[in-house]
Amino acid sequence: MKNQTRRNFIKLSALSTGFLGLSTQAVFAHDEIQKKIYGLSETPQPIGNSAIGLKHDPIKQVRIGVIGVGNRGYGHVKNINSLQPNAKIVAIADVRESRAKRALDLLNKLNKKKQSIDLYFGDEEIWRDMVKRDDIDLIVVVTPPTEHARMAVYSMEQNKHVVSEVPIALTIQESWDIINTAEKTQRHCMMLENCCYGEEELWVLNMVKNNVFGSLTHAEGGYIHSLLQKLFVKSDDPATSAYYKQWRLRLHAEMHGNLYPTHGLGPIANYMDIGNGDRFDYLVSMDSSEESLHQYATQSSPDNDFYNQKNFSHGDMNSSMIKTAKGRSILLQHDVVSPRPYSRINALSGSKAYHEGYPSRLSLYDEGLGHDWLNEEKFKAMQEKYEHPIWSKMKEEAQEQGGHGGMDYIMFYRLIKNLNNGYPMDMNVYNGVDWSVILPLTKLSVELGSVPIKFPDFTRGNWEEERELGFFQNI
Repeated sequence: MKNQTRRNFIKLSALSTGFLGLSTQAVFAHDEIQKKIYGLSETPQPIGNSAIGLKHDPIKQVRIGVIGVGNRGYGHVKNINSLQPNAKIVAIADVRESRAKRALDLLNKLNKKKQSIDLYFGDEEIWRDMVKRDDIDLIVVVTPPTEHARMAVYSMEQNKHVVSEVPIALTIQESWDIINTAEKTQRHCMMLENCCYGEEELWVLNMVKNNVFGSLTHAEGGYIHSLLQKLFVKSDDPATSAYYKQWRLRLHAEMHGNLYPTHGLGPIANYMDIGNGDRFDYLVSMDSSEESLHQYATQSSPDNDFYNQKNFSHGDMNSSMIKTAKGRSILLQHDVVSPRPYSRINALSGSKAYHEGYPSRLSLYDEGLGHDWLNEEKFKAMQEKYEHPIWSKMKEEAQEQGGHGGMDYIMFYRLIKNLNNGYPMDMNVYNGVDWSVILPLTKLSVELGSVPIKFPDFTRGNWEEERELGFFQNI
């Protein structure tokens, strides 16, 4: 009977490839798609040295130029300013004069005196003049995602370290451009994934490090955030909190896939040591039907570019499954148009424990065989026992400075501290690109009928070496 079962299994396996006329490689839609769409049939040859563990001479005071001081950049200016004298903003660039001057007014107010800061505005490419200056150490990119990669690449080419808002790239080619430039110039290039510094996320990470979860098997993350009304705001009035040129809505109009993956995925990648002993292997992705955008569009103002539009590419929900080289699975979701309460999900499953966020709760196998969540007393005890040392040290300061509960401030504090002391960054260039490449890969998978798509190996094999994360070093 066992032999018969095995023969049937072999026949089914053959049917899944040979009968359908597909090789295993073709099932992954890898070689031909890379040749036709990526222009790459294999991992390109390096043109520099690996940027893993990259160090530079200490910079006593980090001189900073900021590109983009809209809603997000305005907040970053406040956090950076609080780190004086270890960091100093020397120049600001924004195509809009009103935004550049508003940021300067903020600095004048915070420091209670007029600041000697150069402003660049009035032209889409004026930021290049700022980046060329020889009195700037670090460029902070806070522009629409369509600009991130080229600004990061140009900044490194001008011998500047650079940090960029999320995602750091939108295409495979942009991703390789960033990697190649970082390796060639040996400049730091870090994506500003603030959620990796969240109190809950670092607490879970510390429990992982201390083997509370045992063997990790599965995780779930996402970006669930009801932004429907905000997407259609067109005004450039700062009070309306509009996206510049409605960049976010334009992505929904033009692209399938997961458009904003890194907030949910970044912490999970840290839990699973992606790039430090494991890697993303392949993914499959699908969009739901699109309903919310076109229904809302018919109600928006007639002077809006998207008024009465009925054909948005992106479905209301995108769901993607990722498989890692070690066999772990990740469910990643994106939905910014449904009336769902905010969540990054932040679920992690192991052989000994399970955590789920929003609200945060924990189940341990040793406590009732994992049938119930820990009660309030035991949960609080776990929080206190495994609070990450960064938050133990900085909680009061972070909460006072603010920025998404303090995690924005901690992110910049750690960035500047590492540059001041010549330490490696907490997150390297490969992390940012690995998490951002979800956009083009999920787009491709959706457009091809949810076929599996292989991940490029941006580390060129260096992911296999196990290393301690920067979040546990130089605290």
